[in-house]
Amino acid sequence: MAYATEANMIERFGQTEVLELTDRDKDSEVDSAVLDGALSDADALIDGYLAARYTLPLASVPSLLIGPACDIARFKLWDDRAPDEVRKRYDDALALLKLISNGTVVLPPDAQGEKPAASASMDFYCQTRVFTEETLADF
Repeated sequence: MAYATEANMIERFGQTEVLELTDRDKDSEVDSAVLDGALSDADALIDGYLAARYTLPLASVPSLLIGPACDIARFKLWDDRAPDEVRKRYDDALALLKLISNGTVVLPPDAQGEKPAASASMDFYCQTRVFTEETLADF
């Protein structure tokens, strides 16, 4: 599932930056293959975090994930030349994904009000109490 698109990247970072990061053959056009590769890497990373808590693929893309997907893809495109601001946004995206993975932040319901399906369920079992008011009466 694609969490972000080329249009999302251009909307967030501008045509100029997206062009500069993807135009490997210098034809003054966004290289969709390069951009799609970075977006795919971002999707795989996000899926790795979401799989701990949700059944994948999600029915729809929560808007909460578009920003982190764009930040991760942007960081991947910058490669080892990433300025501090790009690295900070990448680190912030990973921090959010960790919060989602451990359940501190939950994905919102989709447009139809459906919550993303949880990937695991837990059953609890508890034996009867050993120490009760009656068993401790003599102490």
